[in-house]
Amino acid sequence: MKQVLLLLLFSITAFSQKTTQPFDSNKLGESREITIGLPPSYEKNPTKRYPLLILLDGDYLFDPFYGALNYGAYWDDLPETIIVGITQNKKDERIADSDYDAADGVPSGKGAKFFEFIGGELLPYLEKKYHIAPFRMIAGHDTTAGYLNFFLYKDVPLFNAYISLSPELAPEMENRISEKLSNLKQPIFYYQSTGDGDVKKLQEPIKKLDENMKLVTNPLINYKFDNFKGASHYSLVLYSIPNALYHFFDSYKPISSTEYTEKIAVLQAGYVDYLTNKYDVMSKNLGLKIPIRINDFKAIEAAILKNKAYPELDKLSDIAKKNYPKSMLANYELGLMYEKMGDAKKAAKSYQTASQLEEIGSLTKDMMYQKYDDMKSLIPKK
Repeated sequence: MKQVLLLLLFSITAFSQKTTQPFDSNKLGESREITIGLPPSYEKNPTKRYPLLILLDGDYLFDPFYGALNYGAYWDDLPETIIVGITQNKKDERIADSDYDAADGVPSGKGAKFFEFIGGELLPYLEKKYHIAPFRMIAGHDTTAGYLNFFLYKDVPLFNAYISLSPELAPEMENRISEKLSNLKQPIFYYQSTGDGDVKKLQEPIKKLDENMKLVTNPLINYKFDNFKGASHYSLVLYSIPNALYHFFDSYKPISSTEYTEKIAVLQAGYVDYLTNKYDVMSKNLGLKIPIRINDFKAIEAAILKNKAYPELDKLSDIAKKNYPKSMLANYELGLMYEKMGDAKKAAKSYQTASQLEEIGSLTKDMMYQKYDDMKSLIPKK
């Protein structure tokens, strides 16, 4: 088992692309170092678009996020993501970047310039150079975690998802954030965390923000808060990263055995609708459009067979034709419907057609030939 995990981690590292480069900023009047992590499939898929994650404190947050995202993507639990970390490790650099006016609680001085650097220079540069989906995330820790909330103050927030790890909140931020999110007209994902070993002065406003967020009734806001037992100001970061990512990308995950048992198999009807709705939600909330996974087709097929809702296999066949037009999947589902409904002649014809098309998943030409022979043997001889 240990050798398998080592091989997996080596494979993830070997095929992912990570580069560090200077970025000359007119807004800041200086060059800043950024680290860019591209997904393993990036070069091979020129038309595929990827979510974007901007990391403040990129000098120490990059690697844990990079590892978590690549590991999750390996198992297809998380989408492959472009990660960009902004280095802030020079003396007091992160403090200056996060500067704000204590009176009105908005970015000022270097903090205002850093705000414009991210929104007016870095994001346009990245979106012009890379294939980026319309789903942007930003993350930070303590000082920078508080700072990233300023992007929520805009009428149209620049980011769709926010990861605020033990934030040091600006004045009134615990009230302003909840007020802003209450009135937003676009979907927003928001995650914040602390721990019982966290810095004491940070905990009170964090918990106050959590109380306020629990009163937000806006259905477009997807909020999660973690207070980890036994976690320090620094260890809570490693607890938080997978929780935040899996929270944001819950709609991306393939159908699990739990989802199948608790949500799909218990339906009286509408199995194919459940499948299409799942991918529609993913597209709407995450800006991701991917072919329906073969295993998700099989899960819906299993539910249909279990509940003897055989006519729905016709709808499943239509969806298969749209997602995998060159494969045998659509004709297989059609053949299965006719087989279960007792029409051996039409089933045989569908399986014969399927045998001439591309194999997919566990479906093979030999399997279709066998299905064809089985159906032919059931057709009454004249």
